[in-house]
Amino acid sequence: MAATTELIAHNRTEEEISDHIGADWLIYQDLEDLIESARKGNPAIQQFECSVFDGKYITADIDKSYLQRLEETRSDEKKSRKLN
Repeated sequence: MAATTELIAHNRTEEEISDHIGADWLIYQDLEDLIESARKGNPAIQQFECSVFDGKYITADIDKSYLQRLEETRSDEKKSRKLN
């Protein structure tokens, strides 16, 4: 999994992202719309784990320093150093 700093949208505006990927325009799907579309596919689902989108974890509060350490260990740069 990429570190957040390696994602296309990191520190870019919608216009910059569109230019970067060669798109005419960029539209983000609203999280509530995404959840609703999944519910239509399976109405039995009662709860969604959306922390990757909204930062609200279902476990105890996640410490920001933990997320920073995780980010540092999974960056491409860090992974390539382990291989060499």
